[in-house]
Amino acid sequence: MNNGVGDLGRRVSERRHELGLSVEELARRAGMDPTYVLSLETSPSPELTRVALWKLAAALDTKMDFVSGGGTQAPPGQADPSRWPVLTSLDSESCRELIRPGGVGRVVFCQSRGPVALPVNFRILDGDVVFRTAQLQELTSSLQLEHVSFEVDHIDEALAEGWSVLISGQGHVIVDPSELQRAQAAGVTPWAGGERDVYVRIVPREVTGRRVRGH
Repeated sequence: MNNGVGDLGRRVSERRHELGLSVEELARRAGMDPTYVLSLETSPSPELTRVALWKLAAALDTKMDFVSGGGTQAPPGQADPSRWPVLTSLDSESCRELIRPGGVGRVVFCQSRGPVALPVNFRILDGDVVFRTAQLQELTSSLQLEHVSFEVDHIDEALAEGWSVLISGQGHVIVDPSELQRAQAAGVTPWAGGERDVYVRIVPREVTGRRVRGH
């Protein structure tokens, strides 16, 4: 569980520990205040200037891409990991905690051509996945089927680690007024433009996941 710590903070903290440095020592190397360095390591979304990133990278004896997570626009899995990866299974509770904040996932359904994965913004409502979509007949009709999947993952190329959660369950278009009102209050905000006034709910039947870490 990340406990609210952002990717940049985890990278800085992990590299600092690899070098055996205290927060004060890293701050002295980087010419920064120790309180500021500590806030970078614990903040979920720290904002740094390019100069600050360069100072941190130099103080940590690494590259700016490592600190900033550069290369995230490339297809995942292209980085050259410096450690052997270790794959572990996640229990249901850990999986639910990882996806609890919501974000972007992929709903997987079947069409005549085979399985289709559609990226959507989602939120968690009473343990269920809720997302908004356009009135697409091929999607909304498919969600009446018994078997629906929803996948969420996160990859950090710089740390050569990540996780993936797969939900299997039953989906339905929300039509009940009270249920629809609660879904709307969940605050799902699609990135894609256009009319997206159809709310879909996926009730999990099985939740599984895996985590990979450098060793």
